[in-house]
Amino acid sequence: MVKVINLSEWGLRHRSLTIFLMVVLVLSGILAYRDLGQAEDPEFTIKLMAIKTLWPGATALEVERQVTERIEKKLQETPWLDYISSYSKPGESLVFITLKDFTPPKEVPNAWYQVRKKIDDIRHTFPIGVRGPFPNDEYGDTFGIIYAFSGDGSVMSNYVTMSMMSV
Repeated sequence: MVKVINLSEWGLRHRSLTIFLMVVLVLSGILAYRDLGQAEDPEFTIKLMAIKTLWPGATALEVERQVTERIEKKLQETPWLDYISSYSKPGESLVFITLKDFTPPKEVPNAWYQVRKKIDDIRHTFPIGVRGPFPNDEYGDTFGIIYAFSGDGSVMSNYVTMSMMSV
């Protein structure tokens, strides 16, 4: 027959040990609460950059071969590069460069600086009439909105907080 341990009975028989464990848990909880981060919105780094290039009057094939492919090829040298995706349509090229998930947040601005330098290196090779490229890495700008809802005669109000990203 298996004996089931009764935790309450054990705690009553070992009072001094129970009190000691309770004091240790309360003190560790207070210390953990004191060291708890207090940021309203946690900091995060978005590791995505969009590069838009315009070439009015060009076909999708011309944009692909003379703009998009050149940008993609040059950006292969980017540090911390995970993958590149692109879209070409008549008169417009859009290239997305994504860094690896484990890229240290302190390295991201340097990677975007390197991307801008690489784009500037090939800017003169684009055909006449090409506008750009225009890199955009400002996806990390966020703002918050607070909505309050209340009813007639109700003391209690419901609050909804939304955090949105500007794109």
